[in-house]
Amino acid sequence: METQKIISSIKNNIKKSIVGNDEAIDLMLISLFAGGHVLLEDVPGTGKTMLVKSLAASVSCNFGRIQFTPDLLPSDITGINFFNMKKSEFEFIPGPVFSNLLLADEINRATPRTQSGLLECMEERQATIDGKTYKLASPFMVVATQNPVENMGTFPLPEAQLDRFLVKTSLGYPTVEDNVEILARFGASSEVKGAEAVATEADILACMRAHAEIFAHRDLLRYISVLTERTRGAAGVLLGVSPRGAIALLKVAKGYALLAGRSYLLPDDVKKAAVPTLAHRLVLTGSEQLKKDAAKGIIEELLESTPVPTEAAFDRA
Repeated sequence: METQKIISSIKNNIKKSIVGNDEAIDLMLISLFAGGHVLLEDVPGTGKTMLVKSLAASVSCNFGRIQFTPDLLPSDITGINFFNMKKSEFEFIPGPVFSNLLLADEINRATPRTQSGLLECMEERQATIDGKTYKLASPFMVVATQNPVENMGTFPLPEAQLDRFLVKTSLGYPTVEDNVEILARFGASSEVKGAEAVATEADILACMRAHAEIFAHRDLLRYISVLTERTRGAAGVLLGVSPRGAIALLKVAKGYALLAGRSYLLPDDVKKAAVPTLAHRLVLTGSEQLKKDAAKGIIEELLESTPVPTEAAFDRA
């Protein structure tokens, strides 16, 4: 199956269960193809879990789910070694992390110790249990959800873990027309529609290869580098974007090019990718943290003030 047909089939299948939210769907697919992870931050009832389940249902890959709670242990995520009395030996029982798509529901309800259990898995695609390292499946993507308005019984994600997420996005409330469609579809049942898979694991790996082959001109690489470097000196920013963040911006920009059916990168791809990729990586001063969408505003200002490469830069001859 051709790359564009794969992408179109998955998106259409997801839209059987999700009304609107095209941007969030695109970012989910881009993260899957780029080998990254997604943080969905939104109030309850906006369809975060439904979106992840719809993506899992559209792809014939293994799906795992963890409901994060304060008493959750790292071993509940990665798995344990238990002593089999019949065999008189230890056996390994893999945890939910040994899947292709992992839903970490309400991740900020777990303790920092448990949250850190995901760091190695997300960054190195492996899990170390009792001194033995196990490789995780490919593709592997973590989609974490959290509620931004609830503070009781929650533990904010540390900056080191936020940096592991390729993108951060939200679904938001639907428009009146979208809400009418939601009521018409799910007024009687909230089950995921179109549960039959439309893409295989091989299809996803093919999209991942196509994503990696997207051409990025050196002047666009410089544009990304300048943009991320300027975040480190921006007003109201204590800690700017790291080199890992610059790589993430390139990956997401390539993802937008892939969704558009192009084999090369454009400045507009970088601009479109900047906010969901960079905003959550900024560590702001105390006064800026109190402002709503302050990080988003800083990135948008930098996009306006940073010179964009001219067309002459894309002459490959």
